[in-house]
Amino acid sequence: MARLRGAFTALITPMTAVGSVDYDGFRELVRFQLKSGISGLVPLGTTGETPTLTEDEEDRLAEIAIAECAAYTERKVPVILGAGSNSTRDAVRYVSRAKALGADYALVVTPYYNKPSDEGILRHFEAAACVGIPIIVYNIAGRTGKNISVPLLARIAELPNIAGVKEASGSVSQMMDVIAQVQSRHPDFSVLSGDDSLTLALTALGGDGVISVVSNLAPAEMTEMTNAALNGDMERARALHYRLLPFMKAAFVETNPCPIKYALSCKGLPSGGLRLPLVPVLPESRKIIEDAMKESGLW
Repeated sequence: MARLRGAFTALITPMTAVGSVDYDGFRELVRFQLKSGISGLVPLGTTGETPTLTEDEEDRLAEIAIAECAAYTERKVPVILGAGSNSTRDAVRYVSRAKALGADYALVVTPYYNKPSDEGILRHFEAAACVGIPIIVYNIAGRTGKNISVPLLARIAELPNIAGVKEASGSVSQMMDVIAQVQSRHPDFSVLSGDDSLTLALTALGGDGVISVVSNLAPAEMTEMTNAALNGDMERARALHYRLLPFMKAAFVETNPCPIKYALSCKGLPSGGLRLPLVPVLPESRKIIEDAMKESGLW
């Protein structure tokens, strides 16, 4: 399978004033991303508020994203569809849905809350991989309570259809070990940052890019920065990194996706409110986000 490289947007789910999903707004956001040159799209992830969506809502959002990317004739834009669960049975069902709808990859998070053993995590991904669509492993201990260690990831990478990892451990040391110990044995294995601010560091070390929150607002800028780094133009990549860094920080001043949805609203892009238990950012956070957008040249 082809190695994924570039900047991939973890899409928000815009809402209407009454809290229903804004499907027209979502389509507008997808088209904005495509026209801005983004490398790929990741609907139904954490940033998309998937825990509060119904399966019917998820289906329709996935269908819109996949159809828009399929209709886009300028270039191939892959869709990595969120398909995680803390139930292996449900994760397999969601991965099967991704395959049936025509997604290019399924993003499968570490089983959360259960805190399974390494053997349980391995078997979880083994079951998901059997569906027959390429899988991106999503390692984010901060949300799942369980870090996928490098030795465990190396075992998972031996399974069929494992295409890469969204590495959101926050540890550059772990990322380096993944590249040295896993990617070196599997040249098509993609190592993508799950943290916008670590994208430059990861690509400089041999990684492949980022699944980005910031690119909801700045797809062209994140794509240019990532591609510059991947192409060895580190001077340009560094300049863009430091330009965007204030907003990369502000986008996580409160729990994602609350800040990025506020930032999108500032620019008049579809965003809307949030579903409980998430709530709008505090007034002091709004000021931080607004100042960072201005400092980064995004407003």
